[in-house]
This record gives sequence, C-alpha cells and structure tokens, in this order.
Amino acid sequence: MGRRTVRRRMTRVSDGVPAGRTDTLVAEEPLEIRLGGRPLTITMRTPGDDFELAAGFLVGEGVVTRAEEIRAIAYCAGAIDDGGNTYNIVDVRLADGVPLPEMTLERNFYTTSSCGLCGKASLDAVRMVARWSVREDPLRLAPETVTALPDRLRAAQPVFERTGGLHAAGLFDAAGSLLCVREDVGRHNAVDKLVGWALRRDLLPLRGATLLVSGRASFELTQKALLA
Repeated sequence: MGRRTVRRRMTRVSDGVPAGRTDTLVAEEPLEIRLGGRPLTITMRTPGDDFELAAGFLVGEGVVTRAEEIRAIAYCAGAIDDGGNTYNIVDVRLADGVPLPEMTLERNFYTTSSCGLCGKASLDAVRMVARWSVREDPLRLAPETVTALPDRLRAAQPVFERTGGLHAAGLFDAAGSLLCVREDVGRHNAVDKLVGWALRRDLLPLRGATLLVSGRASFELTQKALLA
C-alpha cells in the first residue's frame, strides 16, 4: 500500500549558501472511488484509511448513513497492466435496496486535495438534505473545553510532527476527550476519513460529539459535518 510519507533530497538556502539535505514529505497519490464497479470520483489524498475515506465520502454525498448500507469495500486487483494492485482504486458495494446516486458525465469526477467541491457541476448540486437536525443535538461546550481542543489535536498528529505539511480532523466528546483523529493532505479527505471511521462503527448521527479541523472551516467541511 502507499506510504504516508516519502524521503526526498532537497536544497536548503541559508544566508545565500545552498546545502543539500534529505527531508520527509507528505505523500500524495490519486484515489479512484468506484461504486458498484463504476467510477464515481478521483481525489488526491495521502494514502491510508482509504476504506474510511470512501465511506465518509458517500456520507457527504448523502448516499449512506448506516454501516449496514455498505455491503463491502475492497481494493481493485489488476489495476495495472501486469495484474498488480496500486492500492489507488477502491470499489464500494452498496447493500441491496440502497439506491445509487446519479452518476453522469455532468459531474467532473476529479477532486483536488485543496477543495472537496471541485467535482460538483453547479452550486445547486451541493444543496444536500441532511437526514438529521442539528437542533436535536443537546451538546453544549464550556469555553475552556473549546480552547483546549487545538492543542489536543496537535499532539495527536504523528505525520504532521514529521512533515509539518498536512491537515487533521479530530472528533471529540463533550468533555473534550479525543475519540479519533485522521490526517490527510486534503482537509476534506481528513474529514471524510473521520466520518467514515464513525460510519463503519455505526456511530452516526454523531450527536454529542465535536469536529475540530486544523484548517479553515470551509463550506464543504461544514456541509460534511451537517450530514454526519
């Protein structure tokens, strides 16, 4: 499987003097997500937790909300000419009776690591209908709990510690205890991995929990949080 980090030679210039050194960088590779054997989307991601990424992506698309709605997730063997597996293609099989989303060429099947909405054909396509209401969540957080969360998330980022170059999404309970953390070069991928982790444990809806992201709380991340 792909590695989360890679070692590369680089040139560092200090006071005008170049010097060679080896640095640890975050890996970034394409992941094609197929649904029932048909291509659904391609995203640039940091390898790892790919099944969670696929599951969380489907939650964000409004396709699934329960673990039982996904029958299986698997890497596609024979992804290259010699029959080998690149571990860059996953196929999701939905359970019987779960409707497939509309899969047409109107959608641009490429999502960059910087934007989780680049695969949408229009703004109308991102107006999703959530299955649960935020109003039904009684969670309230004390100010001191909120201010303590960033440090707790930062302490749980092993890849960032080595590279300084990727995002994180953390799930916390009402007391501020960390339940799960996922890292990725794409902030929307990190959230999808986190939501996928929760879905596969049948924890949705995530009432009583708080999502913390290392980057800005953009529109697509807010939408993903709403759908979870």
